[in-house]
Amino acid sequence: MRDLVRLIVWMVVDLIRSPATLEPELLTLRQQINVLRRTAPKKQSFSVIDRLVFVCLYRLFPKVCDALAIVKPDTIVRWHRAGFRSYWRWKSRPRGGRPTMPLEIRQLIREMSIANPLWGAPRIHGELLKLGIDIGPRRA
Repeated sequence: MRDLVRLIVWMVVDLIRSPATLEPELLTLRQQINVLRRTAPKKQSFSVIDRLVFVCLYRLFPKVCDALAIVKPDTIVRWHRAGFRSYWRWKSRPRGGRPTMPLEIRQLIREMSIANPLWGAPRIHGELLKLGIDIGPRRA
């Protein structure tokens, strides 16, 4: 978390620096990336914070994919889509609610309402209570 805060502060400070002071730093960083790309193993592991930073940068600045050197742009898009999918899977999860009524009771209520068309919900509820079936009045 501390690294994320440092990165955000660093990005805000860079917004107010002049391009002339940023150029040597960019060249140095690019050279470091080239050296790392030559010497590092092919499969790199990224933490959740690293992925989050890349996805946020992609969301804010889609052109940042042109500057990617250690990750393929398709990987960033895949991480973004995976995060989007997991968010909506979490958002649409079942959250409880009214308990389901057994199928037999629903069929009994349907048969009672068809056999007695003049009965309303209060009368059907009363008859169910006489049979020992305790459900709420709105469910009858």
